[in-house]
Amino acid sequence: MSVPFRYKKLAYAAVNVTDVKRSVEFYKNVVGLDLVDESEGVAFFRCSKDHHNIVLCQSQEPGLKRVAFEVERDSDLESAFEHFHQSNMSPEWVEEKERKFYKQGKTFRVKEPVSGLTVELFSSITQMANEFVPTVAKIARLGHVVIGSKNFDVACESFVEKFGFRISDFIEDRICFMRCFPNPFHHTFAVGPSSKNRLHHINFMVTDIDDVGKALYRLKKNDVKIVYGPGRHPPSNSVFIYFLDPDGTTLEYSFGMEEFPEADAREPRMLEAVPESLDTWGAVPDPLFGVGGPIEEAL
Repeated sequence: MSVPFRYKKLAYAAVNVTDVKRSVEFYKNVVGLDLVDESEGVAFFRCSKDHHNIVLCQSQEPGLKRVAFEVERDSDLESAFEHFHQSNMSPEWVEEKERKFYKQGKTFRVKEPVSGLTVELFSSITQMANEFVPTVAKIARLGHVVIGSKNFDVACESFVEKFGFRISDFIEDRICFMRCFPNPFHHTFAVGPSSKNRLHHINFMVTDIDDVGKALYRLKKNDVKIVYGPGRHPPSNSVFIYFLDPDGTTLEYSFGMEEFPEADAREPRMLEAVPESLDTWGAVPDPLFGVGGPIEEAL
């Protein structure tokens, strides 16, 4: 379903962690993000000129707090708010004090009713004076967020019908890959089935396939648990490696991803639910792969 606004990109993920200081060291030194600010139990990281792309939030339980998307223009933001209001989804504008803390312009939040995920939309965020300088990995961008939902089919339908995401590919009873149109990347968001609404993983796209190979040995050297890969995902053609942060949240580096044109894009494929549809190299996921904490009930 088309919606009366256009997305620009996946902007940031707010992640609940049980020890912000411990996680700050990990996301800075092992993942390779740039620490922008840390205060009041919140740490801001970036991998772009945006003020933040990952926000770590002190919490008693790890998991996913919310996911934010940037829209193309101020008019898109107003249209999006009206769309969700007319859909009886009770969107709420973020108060000025919190917006200033997050260095964002006008912002609102709305809850996706099936998964309970809080989705934030805004059209402007502070641009840092200096470019992001890669350290241990040449991270290009925050790539995607994947969640698990207790009601998989209905959640997928909700994100398509209510949020206007476009399906790129679908593995039967396993995962639905979606993109925030007209962002070209194969997926900026995905949903899989789960016994509870939870975070599955967060992805960072890198600019060089060597970053995936180097990560394998860097992670082993730092005693970081690798839970899947290296391998190659057939749906998006991405080379990947998955690993755990200190709270057991699954993170991913990936290189290479199919991009869709805005017009005349190919139709989504229905792929067989077999291991070969997820990896062509034969990697076997660890039982801890994608076993993230709950989606925070907020808003």
